[in-house]
Amino acid sequence: MSARIEHLLRAEAPQVLGALVRRFGRFDVAEDAVQEALLAAGRTWEADGVPADPRSWLIRVGYRRMVDLLRSDQARHRRELEAGVTDLAMADPSRGTGPVSAVDDSLTLLLLCCHPALSPSDQVALTLRAVGGLTTAEIAHAHGTTEATMGTRISRAKQRLVRAGARFTPPEEADLPRRTAVVMKVLYLIFNEGYTASAGAALTRVDLTAEAIRLARMLHAARPEDAEASGLLALMLLTEARRPARTGRDEALVPLHAQDRARWDQALADEGVALIDAVWPRREHGPYQIQAAIAAVHTSAGEPERTDWPQIAVLYLWLERLTPTAPVRLSRVVAVAHAYGPARGLALLDDLNHRHGLETDPLVRHRARAVRAHLLRLTGATSDAASLYREAADLTANEVERRYLLEEAARLT
Repeated sequence: MSARIEHLLRAEAPQVLGALVRRFGRFDVAEDAVQEALLAAGRTWEADGVPADPRSWLIRVGYRRMVDLLRSDQARHRRELEAGVTDLAMADPSRGTGPVSAVDDSLTLLLLCCHPALSPSDQVALTLRAVGGLTTAEIAHAHGTTEATMGTRISRAKQRLVRAGARFTPPEEADLPRRTAVVMKVLYLIFNEGYTASAGAALTRVDLTAEAIRLARMLHAARPEDAEASGLLALMLLTEARRPARTGRDEALVPLHAQDRARWDQALADEGVALIDAVWPRREHGPYQIQAAIAAVHTSAGEPERTDWPQIAVLYLWLERLTPTAPVRLSRVVAVAHAYGPARGLALLDDLNHRHGLETDPLVRHRARAVRAHLLRLTGATSDAASLYREAADLTANEVERRYLLEEAARLT
């Protein structure tokens, strides 16, 4: 499938899902119908070209499949026949699906997936699947679990929405802040998967980072007073600004210190800095604002040697107190090593690994080995460093990362 069609399908999927949920009131079945419509579009459009109105095409196909799925469901569960809007919608399948809404349903769908009937982890998983467009395997990787376990969790989450009678309507004002917090976490995970893909031949997935930024812009526009929404968008823009320099001409990974900063997207960087500068004085600092501030420190350094690593180390310590996760802890190790030398970094890594098991944590186990290898290399322990680079390479499914780690090992042997 071409990149253009894939991007178009990703952008249209929430709109099609919103149209079907609004009409039938069955989120669980609608999500399955949309997935089948997207698969049909991928096959048909590649051969015949994209139709003049792709959203209408997808809704028509999804509508027909929705009716088929509901009829099959009724055949199996006649005593539990759905009442109300589903019956009315199915009464005459030959009638039109109605005018296609020009309103972007993405944000409403995000909030619907964050229904209070679901646990926070299920809210994130379901939203990543239904709105973010991640595969079950990608979501499992982001959560450090297996694909089978995540598939079961997503299926159960959809069933809970059905039992809770969740409808395609905005949440109550009192519930909005809590749901918005989950939405931000979802967008953060989508962006992270796009910025460094968990598997595959490419380092990044621009389709995911672009979609995460689009949705973050939408959230920021809907809640301009929310400092964390501003911080999240700023973080994405500042991070995305560095993407053009992360790979060389041969698509090899280029670490931050070796990047050609002239290739950074200055427009995105300036926009991100302006966003974080606008909200930082409010002193309502949350995790996304702190991460955006860290990214802004990198952006402000014209050369790697001018980076204020002590400030970054302090910001990571602050961030770790708010969100004590393995990726944050490992990032603090890197900052401390840059600020105060590799020996201090190794001592901190040993301590955090002993207390929190970084080298066994599925979210960072390959990065933890790569960081240790880099620090050992700086201290002169090249043989141990080479061995750890190879171990790290064996633990990543991203081919660009794997190639880089093996090349680093080869340089030391």
